[in-house]
Amino acid sequence: MPERYIIHVDMDAFFAAVEQRDNPALRGRPVIVGSDPKGGKGRGVVSTCSYEARKFGIRSAMPISEAWRRCPNGVFVTPDFGKYSQASEIIHRIFYDFTPDIEPISIDEAFLDITRSYKLFGTPLDVCRLIKERIKAETGLTASVGLAPNKMAAKIASDLKKPDGLLEVKAGEVSEFLRPLDIGRIWGLGPKTANILREQGIHTVGQLADCAPTELYRIFGKHGPQLRELALGHDDREVVMENEAKSVSNEFTFEEDTAVEREISEALLALCDKVSSRLRADGVKGRTITLKIRLEGFITFTRAATIPFATNYTDVIHESVRELYGAFKRNGKKVRLLGVKVSGLMPAAIKESLFEEEMNNKFEVAHKAVETIRGKFGRGAIYRAGGKKDI
Repeated sequence: MPERYIIHVDMDAFFAAVEQRDNPALRGRPVIVGSDPKGGKGRGVVSTCSYEARKFGIRSAMPISEAWRRCPNGVFVTPDFGKYSQASEIIHRIFYDFTPDIEPISIDEAFLDITRSYKLFGTPLDVCRLIKERIKAETGLTASVGLAPNKMAAKIASDLKKPDGLLEVKAGEVSEFLRPLDIGRIWGLGPKTANILREQGIHTVGQLADCAPTELYRIFGKHGPQLRELALGHDDREVVMENEAKSVSNEFTFEEDTAVEREISEALLALCDKVSSRLRADGVKGRTITLKIRLEGFITFTRAATIPFATNYTDVIHESVRELYGAFKRNGKKVRLLGVKVSGLMPAAIKESLFEEEMNNKFEVAHKAVETIRGKFGRGAIYRAGGKKDI
């Protein structure tokens, strides 16, 4: 089996770094991105913060009131997700110049498998350097990068070299690299599990690797020996491309629980229309259609059907959804929420049948006409008769 080369790219204090990039007056200052602290009485949390703010013990997901108490003179900034998304899109386009095998973890973090492509650019380490240079040149931001034979080691490597760092862990050196580290570094080992291990006197990855599998099984069940495998540096988790196992869905919650069939019918049609629009915008279609129904009391049900040919047409999706809803028994309970999902996606250009194009011609003409109107005047300019306008 050929040696794998996995890169983990993690942007440094991403939201705060974007704010400091766009406002030079914020550079070198403790910037806390999150909800309004309201003088220490705010109820939200910290989205992220600059490295200057971290010196005060502030971290992501901390209550914003606690962040204010620790650093009342910090600069508290309301998140601008549109701006962060624009920067993220540029970064992901850079990734695709080096490999198609990309697994986004979040807006500011991703795994890249360069096993099949690195030779186009030199060595695997050359690819890492080029990615960092491109990100800096095209966004003005810094990233920390880890290179290793597997995902866990690559992620740990990038974490250890923050900010603006680069660390390579070579094949055959993973176990030695991991042994002295705190068990909290293991990707996939949560805080509760780490606390249980520490109570057993196990504090380092090396100590966990030296544990008998039978003892770990006694403490954690079947997951115990798996933890030891990770501690030994054995991680066969693949990089899952972002276009795999994807779905498109939308949900709608009624202002008040309802049993009025007209309201339910309108919502279902509007949801199908919205899902159809998103599928077509993404250039995909799907074969599995799922209806989600949440009744009063928060009891949730799902019903699914697989159709003969993949679709992104409102009428086809709606026909399946109507059949699924018609077969569902509410037993007198009111509906709180409805959802429609299409999965099993493939590129819309793929034809599954010689007859498909002829069957779909009328749908295609109608959808393109609707899309033209919405493109000029907005989504609310046209909506289907019998459907809600405001979903």
